[in-house]
Amino acid sequence: MRNNLSQQISLSHVEEKLYRPANAYELSLVTRMEHVHTNIYETAHEGTHYVATHIAELIRSRQKEGKKFVISLVAGRSTRDIFAELVRMHKEEGLSFANVVVFNAYEYYPLPSPTEGNMALIRSQLLDHVDVKEENIHTVPFDLKKEDIIDFCQKYEKTIAEEGGIDFQLLGIGRSGNIAFNEPGTPLNSPTRLVILDNNSREDAKVIFGNTELVPVSAVTMGIDTIMQAREIMMVAWGEHKASIVREAIEVPYSTACPASFLQLHKNAQVVLDLGAANQLTRIYHPWEVTNCEWNDQLVRRAVVWLCAETHKPILKLTNKDYNDHGLSELITLYTSAYNCNIKVFNDLQHTITGWPGGKPNADDSNRPERATPYPKDVLIFSPHPDDDVISMGGTFARLIKQGHNVHIAYETSGCIAVCDDEVVRFMDFMKGYKLMHLPEDKVIDKKYDEYMHFFHNEKVGDQDSREILNVKALIRRGEATAACRHMGLPTDHIHFLNLPFYETGTIKKGPLTQADIDIVKKVLLEVKPQEIFAAGDLADPHGTHRVCLDAVLAALDELKHTEAWDEWLKDCRIWMYRGAWMEWEVDLIEMAVPMSPEELRFKRNTILKHQSQMESAPFMGNDERLFWQRAEDRNHATAELYAQLGLANYEAIEAFVQYHIL
Repeated sequence: MRNNLSQQISLSHVEEKLYRPANAYELSLVTRMEHVHTNIYETAHEGTHYVATHIAELIRSRQKEGKKFVISLVAGRSTRDIFAELVRMHKEEGLSFANVVVFNAYEYYPLPSPTEGNMALIRSQLLDHVDVKEENIHTVPFDLKKEDIIDFCQKYEKTIAEEGGIDFQLLGIGRSGNIAFNEPGTPLNSPTRLVILDNNSREDAKVIFGNTELVPVSAVTMGIDTIMQAREIMMVAWGEHKASIVREAIEVPYSTACPASFLQLHKNAQVVLDLGAANQLTRIYHPWEVTNCEWNDQLVRRAVVWLCAETHKPILKLTNKDYNDHGLSELITLYTSAYNCNIKVFNDLQHTITGWPGGKPNADDSNRPERATPYPKDVLIFSPHPDDDVISMGGTFARLIKQGHNVHIAYETSGCIAVCDDEVVRFMDFMKGYKLMHLPEDKVIDKKYDEYMHFFHNEKVGDQDSREILNVKALIRRGEATAACRHMGLPTDHIHFLNLPFYETGTIKKGPLTQADIDIVKKVLLEVKPQEIFAAGDLADPHGTHRVCLDAVLAALDELKHTEAWDEWLKDCRIWMYRGAWMEWEVDLIEMAVPMSPEELRFKRNTILKHQSQMESAPFMGNDERLFWQRAEDRNHATAELYAQLGLANYEAIEAFVQYHIL
């Protein structure tokens, strides 16, 4: 079972010399925009192995000297696999932690219980599985009183000094550029102290505590000054969602606006990234600014689109001078003139636009994203939650139905945890009213109503809904999804609710993807046998569920390619990835762009509005205050506007897709 295939998706070819330079000269060329030593690995797996191996070498080196090794740690998604590799080294390679002294870089305060928080994660992921001595573990006491915090912080730094100082500091980077809980505005000379957490930090911590309201409002954190005194610092980041803040930390001159940028001042600091997290660094995203390039169609498109933004010109108005003045003379040499390059990129983008997402019958499809035959196609749309389909590709969904294709929709999760209690009460009120009209003697509805109301009235923050209430919430979302599909004209027997088990924990924290999940996806694939598949390709999904759902689809396809299904239908199946409400595909990646008229966009909005439980009351709207239909429209408008600025047709809105090729 290959259940992490999404991590192997490489949408852009990156020359090896850009992330693995052959010599010091090449390294100096490609890194000249970077202010801190940065190691980039092709995958997060390679990066975590490098970090864990480096830590292990330092531990062993200290052991040979008969000295302690003092390390400061943070816990989170960035370090989880590093800890797992260290545990493996301990169990399989005999790596001892007997000489290791551990300092917790931060801790939430006050903690609801001693089994929660940063140190609890460090223990569960690493320390509980190795031979570290308990007396060598230093953290914030669970029972620390408010009046003792200042004294504790001073003693904490004194203890670090008594242990000889920190040999190695392991860090992640928050989306605000924070390291530990040193948020933007933190000065360089800040010590260990109590801080108030901002909304972003508390929102991110809900994965640990299960609910934002359960996240403590403050934390005790090592200060920037404390961290910078470490003899060696390593900051790690994996995934596209970190790319923007990573670039700011590495390439923008240091400032309090991005505390992680202070690592630029450390003599022995390095940043370790995968290609996803490094995506916005100059050497990866705009390599022509630092070195000669191996030009391919996608990179040429990206460079020309960038040049249009720099010059505020459409593609066909770019001149030889524009190319030469902005470091793109290589393209003039390659295409002999700006005109030829312009025409090439203009036509490439023009060919991404289609009003026939399922292919246009009886038409020349040589320059179309989707093939003309077969027609009509069996189409299967995978939606992580019961509204992602219409939010992300509602216009395309409706177009496929209108153009006569045999469309099926598979909702991968129930979405039950994203329904507020008020919605349950509203539906129960309706049921009571309906009962009085038709079944006045029936007592079941009254009994259930009283049970639910008693639970809601006595519910405390953090209490988990019963399975019965979760099922009611799932039923609400199922009804909304069915109403949306009916609005688009999809037969109800073409709607599949998969209820993948990994999601059904009743909490924000989900279970791991298992063979049971994959088998459910395989079943619907074998039932529909689609010639065209649409799936959510949110590789930078901030919630994680979308990525797991994509992994389930890719794993199912991976297993089916070794069966008779490959020759029967799978080898001729096209797989298109859409993105969710958070971002759109970059224009250099777009392979199919489906335009929408004002009327079609309005129809999409009305379809999204069928999901009433996900409007203003939805608990997981995130930090973006716009409603989902507003986010979708703004994103679709922006894509259309970008195409127009490049000199292509000026549409009201556009939905974009990238093709996935089975590995």
